[in-house]
Amino acid sequence: MDEGWRIRVRGQVQGVGFRPYIWQLARSMGLRGRVLNDPEGVLIEAAGDGLAAFVAAIPARAPILARVDAVTHEGAVFDLPEEFEIAESRGVGAETRVTPDAASCPDCVAEVFAPGRRQGYAFTNCTHCGPRFTILQGLPYDRARTTMAAFPMCAACRAEYENPGDRRFHAQPVACPDCGPRIWLEPGGGEAIAGAVAVLRSGGIVAVKGLGGFHLACDAGNAGAVALLRARKRRPAKPFALMGTLAMIGATCAVSEVEAALLRDPAAPIVLLQKVAELLPEEVAPGQAVLGWMLPYTPLHHLLIAEFGGPLVMTSGNLSGEPQVIGNEEARDKLGAFADAFLMHDREIARRLDDSVERAAPPMVLRRARGRVPGTLPLPEGFETAPQVVAYGGQMKAAICLLKNGQALLGHHLGELDEALTWEAFLAADADYAALFDHAPEVVACDPHPGYRATQAAHGRGLPVVEVQHHHAHMAACMAENGWPLGGGPVVGIVLDGAGLGPDGTIWGGELLLGDYLGFERRGWLSPVAMPGGDRASREPWRNALAQLDAAGLEHLADEMFGAQPLDLLRQAVRAGVNAPLTSSAGRLFDAFAAVLGFAGAQSFEGEAAMALEARAVLGDVGAYPLGGVEGVIETALLWQAWAQDRAAGVSPEGMAARFHAGLAQGFARRARALVERGEARAVALSGGCFQNARLLGLTLGSLGDLPVLIHRRTPANDGGLALGQAVVAAARAVSG
Repeated sequence: MDEGWRIRVRGQVQGVGFRPYIWQLARSMGLRGRVLNDPEGVLIEAAGDGLAAFVAAIPARAPILARVDAVTHEGAVFDLPEEFEIAESRGVGAETRVTPDAASCPDCVAEVFAPGRRQGYAFTNCTHCGPRFTILQGLPYDRARTTMAAFPMCAACRAEYENPGDRRFHAQPVACPDCGPRIWLEPGGGEAIAGAVAVLRSGGIVAVKGLGGFHLACDAGNAGAVALLRARKRRPAKPFALMGTLAMIGATCAVSEVEAALLRDPAAPIVLLQKVAELLPEEVAPGQAVLGWMLPYTPLHHLLIAEFGGPLVMTSGNLSGEPQVIGNEEARDKLGAFADAFLMHDREIARRLDDSVERAAPPMVLRRARGRVPGTLPLPEGFETAPQVVAYGGQMKAAICLLKNGQALLGHHLGELDEALTWEAFLAADADYAALFDHAPEVVACDPHPGYRATQAAHGRGLPVVEVQHHHAHMAACMAENGWPLGGGPVVGIVLDGAGLGPDGTIWGGELLLGDYLGFERRGWLSPVAMPGGDRASREPWRNALAQLDAAGLEHLADEMFGAQPLDLLRQAVRAGVNAPLTSSAGRLFDAFAAVLGFAGAQSFEGEAAMALEARAVLGDVGAYPLGGVEGVIETALLWQAWAQDRAAGVSPEGMAARFHAGLAQGFARRARALVERGEARAVALSGGCFQNARLLGLTLGSLGDLPVLIHRRTPANDGGLALGQAVVAAARAVSG
């Protein structure tokens, strides 16, 4: 028997080449022992001189995809081999983190385009890249528990897999043309990539099976092809995502070093970039000043882009409102009306993951999905004894959050739960995460809105339920992401979004909250204005403009601008309080201002009017519209009256859009600053979907100056982050008794 150390490594340490890394490190330091995977992460049993130096080196030199949370050790006596070896995994279940899918590494991309046995092979990968979460069926992460189990390795791949010195050592998806998955084109035969490119060049649409689901692809430079895709998908205006090389991206958009680094990140998200040249047709992103680009992130995508020689639209393959398609038969059934051809493969997708959407400066995740999930966030100080919690988020941009072992796992973007298939996907994700991570919640958290499906599901669990007010959850999510301690004191939250049920029964959305994880006070709010027609006002911005102008005493302008609409009928409904709920929503204020600047008709997707307004706010410092009020209600009448004067004076729409953004930012920042300077709050937290607006975020940060400010970077400011806030509020209440 040998005396040595039993060393435990926790974090994102499976499926990232951690065991061969430890094997090489231990051998270089002359240690004996073994390393293996188990449900808690990586276990090392080692003996020899220099164990302390070995432990210190573990996190310092870890592989690129690894995230080491903790390295602990204890003395032990055990039977060790004569050298250092990699042992078989032990146990089942999950206390460790799972690695997100990672974009193809430079070595694998080079291999795909160089002579050799993997030249042109669409499933080339290694320990440093390739599918992970989208093929995973159970833990520990071994090939037998992935969808690659259906492809027995050939002798050559097996030799790489078993060689600790090879970059494919224990790379679970390792494969080659002789033993791995294959691609083909439907209809037709011949070479699949060349056939798909022929369809694209002819102006057709190709359904491409990727990592987390199907995309619909077309020639991004062909206005007719883009218009055809819009018509078939019934998506008249929502921007399409684009895929291309860095050179292709740089020809159309400004790309800073920070943005280029984000594009090249192993997560390979869609990155929003400022347009600088009109090389692509307006149909790609109508009325937008930014384009969403991603680099090819699988060998299949690299081969397709290289053969095509230009950028491609690469949008989610789904029926409008439904989840992305992942199965071959499902694709044939649901995408047959959209696609002229299918670029298929036979590796099953274990779980559906959309592409993540992000900005680089400041870093911000707008949609958390492929490449980011199931990465976890450490819980702040004070949550060490938190129970296991599951939180179900809201109705829009649904996502689930699990708390366990001091970590928060915010799940992938699911979509709108009004849709029956998205609801099925929500239920499947709830069961999937619970099984995969051995999660046994003691508490379930949710939004208080009784009409939300997620809320109803929470109350059906048979567990204690903690309802967390919508905007408190937004603020708490921002605090938790930034590591704000449980006992860190109060912060002031500026929470601006579309809608959330307030405790007073009205619809909130333009809020100044003072509080912490345990509770809050509402210290400021936009003056409540009716939503004529209820939910229709969320889709038809002119309705909000009518209510805002009437409330500001500018009925004559409403008559002038919207006289073709049934104004008398709506005004009667507002006076009678019939289907005209009051709201303090900043989102509806954005809609109203977009309408008076010319946004006509109904929105074809959520946020369309606000995005159009942001795109017009291109001027620099041209002043700001005022917001009235001191305590409590933040009056918007002064803003509208100042706008009316600008309109009469012939100020450009761009100037008015810029002043609107500046006025909203300065009005809320001034009130938040006062609370910090009086000592009532220690920091400012910015949350809610309106802070996806880069201009509003930048202006607000500028107005807050040198105050401590918390913003979203790794979790969405929109409703995709709600579940994190709900979870930490529920945990805080449990910890605090």
